[in-house]
Amino acid sequence: MTPQEETIILNAREILGRYLSQNPVIGSWQAVRDYCALTVRGPVERFHVLYLDRKNRIISDERMAVGTVDHVPVYPREVIKRALMLNASALILIHNHPSGDPSPSEADLSMTKEIQKGCKYLGLTLHDHIIVGAGTELSLRGLGKI
Repeated sequence: MTPQEETIILNAREILGRYLSQNPVIGSWQAVRDYCALTVRGPVERFHVLYLDRKNRIISDERMAVGTVDHVPVYPREVIKRALMLNASALILIHNHPSGDPSPSEADLSMTKEIQKGCKYLGLTLHDHIIVGAGTELSLRGLGKI
């Protein structure tokens, strides 16, 4: 990317972030997907969590981990702990697959189930886990995996 293109992307991320912090997330699912695609896409796996308030507005977008080209370490305990610290009511998990294929791995599904169990036990809602690929985003809720 050219420096000019990088500046444009940074500006777009800021605009989407402001928009999402002022508007209901669930009411604008396409904006969430666009935000995910811009925020998380890259050459190594990154794992983010959108922590939401009771009105599904973003409290915080937290980058929880950065990994390698095919793995990112995720600790469900830390994801839930941060939700409690922020007084969040709901979460959206997001990570990318640098290979471009957003199909979930068994590890992705297992980790999501662990976080979902913790959320349920503590009264939090896990809205979705979005996996960002090359030009497409895949929703585990849409696949019936959540």
